[in-house]
Amino acid sequence: MNQPFDTRCVWFVGAGPGDCELITLKGYRLLQQAQVVIYAGSLINPDLLNYCPPQAECHDSAVLHLEQIIDLMVRGVQAGKLVVRLQTGDLSLYGSIREQSEELKRRGIGWQVVPGVSAFQGAAAQLGIEYTVPEVSQSLIITRIAGRTPMPPKETLGAFAAHQTSMAIYLSVQRINRVAEQLIAGGYPADTPVAVVYKASWPDSQTLRGTLSDISDQVRAAGIRKTALILVGPFLGAEYHYSKLYDAEFSHEYRHS
Repeated sequence: MNQPFDTRCVWFVGAGPGDCELITLKGYRLLQQAQVVIYAGSLINPDLLNYCPPQAECHDSAVLHLEQIIDLMVRGVQAGKLVVRLQTGDLSLYGSIREQSEELKRRGIGWQVVPGVSAFQGAAAQLGIEYTVPEVSQSLIITRIAGRTPMPPKETLGAFAAHQTSMAIYLSVQRINRVAEQLIAGGYPADTPVAVVYKASWPDSQTLRGTLSDISDQVRAAGIRKTALILVGPFLGAEYHYSKLYDAEFSHEYRHS
């Protein structure tokens, strides 16, 4: 369990949504052994750095550009140090690891990825809900509104709203009024339930619940402008149905009625 990690590569680690105990065991062990940590200071819980050895070099990437981040990684690996790139949530969603890994590859440096708990999972756990409610919704769309990063033409909020399934919308709370407008124009009824979860799983987390018609006013009144997830869909409503999995009349491979 405590064997050393390979220092010939960079370790990308998903830090989880905020709660320091929602990092994976492997991520925790990497931080315990890390000698160089480059962390997303504007997003991760800084208490995670308490898992690192006192002598570890910790660099906040919020003030760095890509070339500076890569240089820190390369110098650390070339010095034989264990280098950890600590990023929020799970790296597979809005993690910008492709550009980092391509630059590392160009310099002959390998990398490995340790997944994390994403904010959409942390928010669901905090609310005690599931996105896939039988006969209500069996799909989840994870997306964002266009900003300085444009959206592909077929991935607008309005286009996705036509499905009227569960949605988790990242990086968009600062434009919540526009989000609501586009979702209603795309097909969601104005009374569709919405939850806005600010800093899911953090001690100062805040949850607002309403509908597409009134959630914008709530968000503005609460002063929430970033680090929040917008959840939309009838899965947040009162309707639900029991699954077939545990139905006494439902037979499957392991149980016969």
